[in-house]
Amino acid sequence: MSEAVVKLQEELGTSFYDAYIENLENFLDGQQARVIEGVPNQETVAYLNERYQELSQLSLSSEEKRKVEQLLLLQGIRKEPVQANHQLTPDSLGYLFVYMIESLMHNQKDIRIADLMVGTGNLLATVLANLETPEDGLKGYGVDVDETLLSISAVNQEWLDLDVQLFHQDSLQPLLMDPVDVAIGDLPIGYYPHDERVKEFKVSVAEGHTYAHHLLLEQSMKYVRDSGYGVFLMPTNFLETEQAGQIKTWLMSDVYLQAIVKLPDALFSQKSLSKSIVIFQNHGAAAEQAKEIFVADLVSMKDNDIVLNFIKEFKSWREANIK
Repeated sequence: MSEAVVKLQEELGTSFYDAYIENLENFLDGQQARVIEGVPNQETVAYLNERYQELSQLSLSSEEKRKVEQLLLLQGIRKEPVQANHQLTPDSLGYLFVYMIESLMHNQKDIRIADLMVGTGNLLATVLANLETPEDGLKGYGVDVDETLLSISAVNQEWLDLDVQLFHQDSLQPLLMDPVDVAIGDLPIGYYPHDERVKEFKVSVAEGHTYAHHLLLEQSMKYVRDSGYGVFLMPTNFLETEQAGQIKTWLMSDVYLQAIVKLPDALFSQKSLSKSIVIFQNHGAAAEQAKEIFVADLVSMKDNDIVLNFIKEFKSWREANIK
């Protein structure tokens, strides 16, 4: 499939990502290369169709397909670098999301999950493809303002045969989306430029631009049902910045902060850029502040003993603190 993307990119004179999208669309549309005004030529069409047939003969699981997609996109990122906020969320972190969501949801069979900064959809796909729930009881929602990234997400989710509804819009605008059980996100770091739009947000600052990740956090939890959860990747120092006062006000009034899991420093180029997985829960009849917030420093994700001990501790904490 990699050769097919490069071949089509050269033939069309387009970006890697546009060639990736068209290749997967061709594969999903009868495994036939699309020809418009004689492009691509017959030789390229034959080459592409042969690659599509080879791929169709492989018996791949949803997770194996997702890994194929991921490898292709990583190849594209090396050729055509993207913004730091558009990088793929590593699988190791995605699997942590899966474990935490499974533990928190207590084997609930019908689960709706939203990612309001879905990008290429790798984190959402990792969660949906690996949660142990009936396939017909799992639905995803994704929102992104970047049309190319959303198109990548769309073809990926279709190939994986995941039930996902995507919205092309600014995630901080009102959304036509029903409440979900869990919101997830690898929150993009930076400032949101439209100060007027965010005045109604509790995390907004009176002067200057507000942190985009604070706004997306509040917005995401608005679309989570009562007692539902938010599981987010965000800066470890989110309670220590110059805008921490606003987020603490929001925490006191709207949600419960239930867990903070600091990730290994080795995952980040600088210690100051370190991130944590943070779990929030909306107020509701089936929710209460944990007697003890789960705080863990996951110093390694390569040491099996450390990871297994973390899983054991999280399970014990959940059983003692979450309804």
